Amino acid sequence: MRIALLALLTIIGLLLAGFAAGIGNYSTEHNVDARGAPAPAHLKGERNGVREMNNALLFSPKEIQGVSLRNRVVMPPMCQYAGDADGGVKAYHLAHYGARSLGGVGLVIVEATAVHPDGRISLADIGIWDDSHIAGLRQLALSISEHGAVPGIQLAHAGRKAGKGVHRRVAPTSLSFSPEMGLPEELSATEISTIVDAFADAAERAASAGFKVLEIHAAHGYLIHEFLSPIANQRNDHYGGSADNRQCFLLEVVAACRARIPAEIVLSVRLSGSEYSEFGYSLDELCGVGQNLHLAGIGLLHISSGGNLPTPPEVWPGYQLPLAQAVKRAVPLPVIGVGLLKSPEFAEFALREGYCDLVAVGRALLSDPHWAIKAATTLDATLPIPAHMARGLQR
Repeated sequence: MRIALLALLTIIGLLLAGFAAGIGNYSTEHNVDARGAPAPAHLKGERNGVREMNNALLFSPKEIQGVSLRNRVVMPPMCQYAGDADGGVKAYHLAHYGARSLGGVGLVIVEATAVHPDGRISLADIGIWDDSHIAGLRQLALSISEHGAVPGIQLAHAGRKAGKGVHRRVAPTSLSFSPEMGLPEELSATEISTIVDAFADAAERAASAGFKVLEIHAAHGYLIHEFLSPIANQRNDHYGGSADNRQCFLLEVVAACRARIPAEIVLSVRLSGSEYSEFGYSLDELCGVGQNLHLAGIGLLHISSGGNLPTPPEVWPGYQLPLAQAVKRAVPLPVIGVGLLKSPEFAEFALREGYCDLVAVGRALLSDPHWAIKAATTLDATLPIPAHMARGLQR
């Protein structure tokens, strides 16, 4: 408990210090809340606010390695637990993701999609471990792209956090995530190579299906994060020990995926910026991982936090933004910021003050597929929508 509290206080300190530096003169002229979040009055002001400028960054285009996004609103991967028993896409997924594209999102990243049947977070996850999945995934990518968003997909292996019912839970070391999940089996070097190949095969399938952004899941306590973390990785071979060794598995996955997909497809990585433990890796170490990923050909980073300990941290709007900003400052790559960014004004603030380059909106998009359209109206931004929707969604 004491360790978790110390880690949490560190993040709070980063957040407050970052916001204090970031808002600069705004804090004396406009309202901000106690944690540094901008009050709506700031961005709706007549002097320096968005209404006067009418050029909201949130709805400006962004190009990443030749892939053009119509705006900077991202739907992040969020498990839907709606796949069939064999990992196939269902009609629900076509409607769910297509609706967010129709609602104006710039980049839609499909939920954690398992590269191996034993890598599922639940048995209701969708999969990409077999060629039979390609047809359904191709329909899914089309349901996103035909309404204007760029289709992305997250490639994942749950490792020691795999769901109940999988044949075998695996991890870098035989250490359980929690008593309820039991001990996973430690992967051999040969088995690690097999999983690297599974990621590469999955990347090739995703590219064949029409996805333009492929996100490798290396966060939230799942398999690749487990290798990065000294909490979960206590190996004695070249995959464990030093920070450089603990990066080997991730870098092998990236190299294998990059070699199997066309150059015009963006390869992204999601990372946990903090483990909320003095026994986890440091933010400086994670920035070093980001620098190596840049050299390996990654085009985009997605920074969240936690997931490697059973006790979750306290959360509030913007709590992960300082982590994204630290990575953005250390690595010459665009960064997605995420973490309860439900307010259009707050999302705009995060971009204007340099915390991130794109904003992931999760829960708000789950509850309202038209969040982006309504946010554009709030910020007096231009976001073209189909004529048959305009009467009901624009003032």
